[in-house]
Amino acid sequence: MNIGLYFGSFNPIHTGHLIIASHVANTDLVQQVWFVVSPQNPFKPAAGLLNEYDRLHLVNLAIGDDTRLRASDVEFKLPRPSYTIDTLTYLSEKYPQHRFSIIMGSDGFQNLAKWKNADLIMRDYPILVYNRPGFTVTDSLGAKLTILDAPLLNISATHIRNNIRDGKSIRFLVPDAVAEEILRAGFYK
Repeated sequence: MNIGLYFGSFNPIHTGHLIIASHVANTDLVQQVWFVVSPQNPFKPAAGLLNEYDRLHLVNLAIGDDTRLRASDVEFKLPRPSYTIDTLTYLSEKYPQHRFSIIMGSDGFQNLAKWKNADLIMRDYPILVYNRPGFTVTDSLGAKLTILDAPLLNISATHIRNNIRDGKSIRFLVPDAVAEEILRAGFYK
């Protein structure tokens, strides 16, 4: 099976993430999209990051019964900070029957050369890039690259967290089940 790996902090997961994952899952490039919840991104500070198990729970709530999507805690068991090449190597060894691709925005792709073992990632794994405004991909960097024109929403997890802290609504920014759980558990207050 072809699996698209969508890496992120998902702090919290929001409608924009789900639209991109659904768009990729609707292509013939992958049969399933796995949301890989990263406990700690090496390029982002850990402060303000909700516990990884709570973020995983929110991803599962967001996905619901959509069998094209899956939440993955694979990076919870790997050394920290999380490096994509380590996760890809682990998954490729554990699931030799699957072929893995990486899903990322064009903004992230522009930083790919700075990643640990970026040359191996680009050599061994297809990369599915969705365009983001202001970040045009002009060079494939030698990667097995597919550019997707996914529908985008200008939503950020930071904006959602700020709304929560300010007592403002997050309705329509996140699925209802996610909003209800955030409110019930008092996350991001």
